[in-house]
Amino acid sequence: MKKILLAGLALGLGYLAFWPVPVDPEVYEPLKGPGFTGDFEANDAMAALDHVLLPEGAIGPEDLAVMPDGTIYTTDLAGGLYRIEGAAPKKIEDLGGRPLGLKAGPDGALYIADSYRGILRWTGPSTGPGELETLVSEVDGTPLVYANQLDIARDGTIYFSNSSDRFDPETMGGTKPTSVLTIWEQSNSGYVARRLPDGTVEKLATGFVYTNGVALSQDEDFLLINETGRAQVHKLWLTGEKAGEIELFLGNLPGYPDNLEAQGDGTFWLAFASPRVPAEVLMPYPFFRKVIWRLGSLVRPAPIHRGMVIQFDESGTILRNLQDPSGRFGVTTSALVVGDQFYVMALDGPGFGRGDVSDLPAIQPQPPER
Repeated sequence: MKKILLAGLALGLGYLAFWPVPVDPEVYEPLKGPGFTGDFEANDAMAALDHVLLPEGAIGPEDLAVMPDGTIYTTDLAGGLYRIEGAAPKKIEDLGGRPLGLKAGPDGALYIADSYRGILRWTGPSTGPGELETLVSEVDGTPLVYANQLDIARDGTIYFSNSSDRFDPETMGGTKPTSVLTIWEQSNSGYVARRLPDGTVEKLATGFVYTNGVALSQDEDFLLINETGRAQVHKLWLTGEKAGEIELFLGNLPGYPDNLEAQGDGTFWLAFASPRVPAEVLMPYPFFRKVIWRLGSLVRPAPIHRGMVIQFDESGTILRNLQDPSGRFGVTTSALVVGDQFYVMALDGPGFGRGDVSDLPAIQPQPPER
């Protein structure tokens, strides 16, 4: 009996130490997160929002797009396309794939960053159905395996993020487990690229750990880039003497940034998919991170359902901080003001948050410039 127990123990230890896993962790020593302090002080401002459910039990309205005629679209986990109006969204078409980022183009079309298929363009009446066209499925001869978000310049140039070249969410169980895997590994194969109006596609910046939200400045002189895996936001200069240079814009954030939305008035909304997780203490130790992965999904790190979005200006000054400690909306992914309504979208929830702008906390007054 003792020999059997020893053999079992040896097998168990061997499994934990040597069993092959897809993750190959990189050494990373993160800064201690600021927590919910200062500009990120804890609150329950999202409690004022209504929870608008998708029909027929659908889940995952990751993003929203406002068209030139005022029509608002969102999508779901299974690729359904919805028009948001009145009390409940109306499904108008099945697009398939897994749409993430959405944006209205200057040509009146809906542009989609589909994590399974690349950058797409949809045209059709608001009642559906429409025509779906693939614009970008590869970059530099390599498949675009994890398109995430996009923004579109006034001349039609499409800026988009690829979260990882290491892991394909279509074959790894979806975007949520693939994001956890990529961040746990800390591989920096994420990048940002653009598609010019003539169809040319080119990479602009590489070396990110899970690239996510992107948003153009009001003058389109720089692009903001969320690096989810490092809890920070970068600024990529597009014009001027600094063109091509990257600067840290917001660092050591209290959570993992997801989508970025330009409000159109020189401010941006950033949604946090999760607060920083305690498991970050293991980031300097690749061996132990492999062991954790071998222990299975119950032990692996996962997003914490605690909603949070912030609004900031082009200098990086935090203007609003809205939170949902209850996690009512699940993993928050996007936020935007549309007319007199405020929206908060979700990765895996059954709907999204919506409420009157008048119910939001006022923009924080800023000290006068000296």
